Amino acid sequence: MSRPFRFGVNMIVPAPAAEWRSKCRRAEELGYDVILVPDHLGMVAPFPALVAAAEATERPRLGTFVLNAGFWNPALLAREVATTDALTGGRLELGLGAGYVQAEHDSAGLPYGSPGERVDHLRRTVDEVERLLGSPDHQPQPAQKPRVPLMIGGNGDRVLRLTAERADIAAFTGARPVPGNTAGKMLPVTAEELDERLARYRELAQGRKEPAELNLLLQMVAVTEDREAAVRPLVERVPDVTVEEALELPLLVVGTLKQTVAQLLAQRERYGFTYLTVLEPYMEAFAPVMAELRGR
Repeated sequence: MSRPFRFGVNMIVPAPAAEWRSKCRRAEELGYDVILVPDHLGMVAPFPALVAAAEATERPRLGTFVLNAGFWNPALLAREVATTDALTGGRLELGLGAGYVQAEHDSAGLPYGSPGERVDHLRRTVDEVERLLGSPDHQPQPAQKPRVPLMIGGNGDRVLRLTAERADIAAFTGARPVPGNTAGKMLPVTAEELDERLARYRELAQGRKEPAELNLLLQMVAVTEDREAAVRPLVERVPDVTVEEALELPLLVVGTLKQTVAQLLAQRERYGFTYLTVLEPYMEAFAPVMAELRGR
């Protein structure tokens, strides 16, 4: 049996206090289950933003989507996680990733390292945060027991292995970094490439007692009669992708309400994605799709 759908919105636009709270209340009104924040320079600081979101709302859970492990000392991160979980009444979900934007590390004066070094640091971070927060002697204590739910995001083999071993939520991006690009530019993965990544994850996760929740970040949502017109501006910015190919990408949800609902039901059947995240600019556009999928 498939899990029921769950929906998150990733709040990527900084705002003053009143506007931030208003946006979070609107996400709750629309029915989003999780309010999320990224971890990039130039965007909001994750933990204070989530505490403010909690003060403005009652129902949604609150998550990091996802923290760049290279920005964080594990002991300091454990303190932030425990404090935020306590201040939000046990609503926190911790999302972690290895990081992919070298320019941000350079700006912060932090080492970037090789892909292997970044994944090693991610694993050490998961180990240490789990150890610290699992200790009765650690102060402060998180509200949730036995632990704050853990999401790990990434598509590479070593990250998928760690995700299969440790994560409650496995997050897939539907995109991959452009080799050699320091600014974090991404290219979309095809449906077939995503098939292969999910197959690899399932192979690595065969020994799990409980299956992880599978998350997909949707990069675009447009409820429209003219699918081709909606994706054409995107295609102009992505080399070697035609309009027809773009309309087949799993990370784009474009079409009539009926078509978009059918697409996401089909993707749940094909890949297992039941936790869907949209970017803040598409929060309103996705609301009717979300309403149709609710409970299915």
